[in-house]
Amino acid sequence: MKNLKTIAIALLVAVSFSANAQEKKINVQKSNISWVGKKVTGQHSGNIAFQDGTLIFKKNELVGGNFTVDMNSITVTDLKAGEGKEKLEGHLKADDFFGTAKFPTAKLVIKTIGKQSNNIYAVTADLTIKGITNSVKFKITVNKDTATAALTVDRTKFDVKYGSGSIFDGLGDKAIDDNFELAIDLKF
Repeated sequence: MKNLKTIAIALLVAVSFSANAQEKKINVQKSNISWVGKKVTGQHSGNIAFQDGTLIFKKNELVGGNFTVDMNSITVTDLKAGEGKEKLEGHLKADDFFGTAKFPTAKLVIKTIGKQSNNIYAVTADLTIKGITNSVKFKITVNKDTATAALTVDRTKFDVKYGSGSIFDGLGDKAIDDNFELAIDLKF
């Protein structure tokens, strides 16, 4: 009988939360992630597409969210065909970078949120790349039907070590920065 009461209370809490919570699914066709990776001799940039994603609101305040990214969609935008674009895209998908054959998606799950002003929130989330999960912190700005965020990710924490000057000696001007930058643009 006591277990039945516990189950009933848990269901009531879940129903109460979901009745007050509103999920906003992102439009994956209009939402985008832009990336920048830097190296000693320059940088490259590109895009990655979302597979799905949702932000959760309660009383018009951001309270949660989660996203899945299609790692096979990674593209390079600063090079044109014939300039090494296809080679770099293939290398980014290879095992020494993101290993997309084995790890076709990356995930971000919001864990904590602190409101900083009207539409700006400080977020701590779990980011999973190549099956490895680490905590990341960033700010997200939420407007009526859009949200934007920028974050810097240390790729070596996700076993993406190729060309890392902090791991390999003697790379000289072939060293690639451990951090890459993401600019996230969400449309609902």
